[in-house]
Amino acid sequence: MLNFFKGLATAMITPFDEKGVNFKVFGEMIDYQIAGGVDALVILGTTGEPATMTDSEKVAVMEYAVEKIAGRAKVIFGTGSNNTAAAVAAGKRAEKIGADGLLAVTPYYNKCTQKGLVEYYKAICGAVSIPVIAYNVPGRTGVNILSATAEEISYIPNLAGIKEACGNMEQICETMRRVRGRCEVYSGDDNLNIPILAIGGAGVISVASNICPAEVKKVTALMAQNKLREANEIQDRLLPLIDACFVEVNPIPVKYGCCAIGFDAGVPRSPLTPLEEAHKAVMDGAIAYAEIKKL
Repeated sequence: MLNFFKGLATAMITPFDEKGVNFKVFGEMIDYQIAGGVDALVILGTTGEPATMTDSEKVAVMEYAVEKIAGRAKVIFGTGSNNTAAAVAAGKRAEKIGADGLLAVTPYYNKCTQKGLVEYYKAICGAVSIPVIAYNVPGRTGVNILSATAEEISYIPNLAGIKEACGNMEQICETMRRVRGRCEVYSGDDNLNIPILAIGGAGVISVASNICPAEVKKVTALMAQNKLREANEIQDRLLPLIDACFVEVNPIPVKYGCCAIGFDAGVPRSPLTPLEEAHKAVMDGAIAYAEIKKL
C-alpha cells in the first residue's frame, strides 16, 4: 500500500528515571517533535529500548503516546520479534490501543530464511487492519530482506513500506525498483536520507531527529520540492551530528544528545551504558556545529 506517511518520522528514545519511564519528559519530547513538524512518531522501536522494558511498561507507553499525540502526527509502534506469535500478539495489542501503524523488525538471533521472512510478514499483516512497515537492519538482526523478498512482500495489501537500514545503496536501489508503485521505501540510516529520498523514498525514520526534528524535516521537505542544493546545505551541517549519534551503539549517544539540549532523558538501561566521556565532547561539538538551539 502507498501513502501511509511521507516526510519525517522520528524513532523516539524512551526517557527513564529511577522509577521507570519518565512520562513527564516523554510528553515534553513528544511536544518538541510535533513543534518540529514531524509527520509520524515511531515509539518502541530500537531507539526506544523495548528489549529492556516490561510488557506493562510498553502498554503504558503506548497508551500515553496515543493520548498525548492526539492525532497531531501518525503513531507507529514497534512490535517486531523473533517469535512470530509474539509479533502477531503485539501488533494486535498496538492496534487495539490506537496505533496508526506498526514497525516490524525482521526476526533476530534465531534468524530465518527469506521464505521465513515472507511468512513472518504475512502473519503480522494478516493479523491487523492497519499499515505495517517492515524494518531491514541486518547489522542488528543478522537477517537481510533481499530485494526479491521485498518485492514479494510488497504485494501484501497492508504492507505499507520497508524501512531500509541495510547500508547498501545498490541493494536499496534494486529494492526500490522492485517495489515502486506498491509500497514505500523509507530511509533508516540518517546519513543516507538524501540518496534514498532522491531515488523515490517516501520519507525517513530518523534517530538524529530526536535532537533536531525541524532540521531533518526541512531536508525531507526540500527533497520533496526537488531542491537538492538547499537540502544538501542542511544535511552537510547535520552530518557530524548524525555521525555522533552512532559513535557508540544507538541509542546511547542520542540519549545523551537529548540531555545535552535540555531534556532530562536519563541514561540507557543495562546492558547499554552511559556515553563515554570522550564521546560526550564529540556529541557536544556536533550539536554546536549543527546550530541546534538548547532548550
